[in-house]
Amino acid sequence: MPAFFVYIKHTTYILYSPGIDRYDIGYTSSFSDRLSFHNDGARNKIWTKRGIPWEVYLTVEGLEKSTARKLELHLKKMKSRNYLKELKQNPKKLEELLLKLS
Repeated sequence: MPAFFVYIKHTTYILYSPGIDRYDIGYTSSFSDRLSFHNDGARNKIWTKRGIPWEVYLTVEGLEKSTARKLELHLKKMKSRNYLKELKQNPKKLEELLLKLS
């Protein structure tokens, strides 16, 4: 009997809150659900509730879970707004980073 594997693609995301001037970085298999959660004051009981409304700053979709997690950790480790801006403005740099993390 053949084995079937279902690969669920993941998204690494960067959200921005103008209200608190902060970024939130994470990864998920359902980005629309995650964004909805972050912007739902009734369901969101974590620190990101303070930042409602959250705006999509950057998403990288179609990643394997391990790559999505590595990208999330890399972005958090950098702790740099300028680095996030550079990745958003320079897609080639983001592509190079993804190759390195894959």
